[in-house]
Amino acid sequence: MTSPIRLAPGETAPDFTLPTDTGGTLSLKELRGRKVILYAYPAAMTPGCTKQACDFRDSLASLQAAGYEVVGISPDPPEKLAAFRERDAITFPLVADTDRSVLTAYGAYGEKQSYGRTVTGVIRSTFVIDEEGRIERALYNVKATGHVAKLRRDLGLD
Repeated sequence: MTSPIRLAPGETAPDFTLPTDTGGTLSLKELRGRKVILYAYPAAMTPGCTKQACDFRDSLASLQAAGYEVVGISPDPPEKLAAFRERDAITFPLVADTDRSVLTAYGAYGEKQSYGRTVTGVIRSTFVIDEEGRIERALYNVKATGHVAKLRRDLGLD
């Protein structure tokens, strides 16, 4: 497998319609007119992913006040996402990309380095999408801890 594609500012964000943690579906089209922070994480209920989700949860009110919607995306099935939401009181949508097609389209699935080895998996990434559905920021290989605080600073929210 080759390195994944990388999205750049100004490109149209790949559209999607995916099942959610609450049993419905969510499409990027539904969020047009609002700014979206779409973040990709490897696996629900793991330590790093829990830390990141809780950081987004704890910052959600201020992000929403600044006009941002937050959506988490992982290859986990909706049932696992529902358990994650319940366990950690996640208050924003989590979407299931079980075939990894959307993660791949965003460049958030592919070869990555893990503990000095090359593996294939989810590349922890965050995408800021503008009101028209264009990529404003594409951040790859982000750290779970401290990422939300850095993102808030970069967006001028601190």
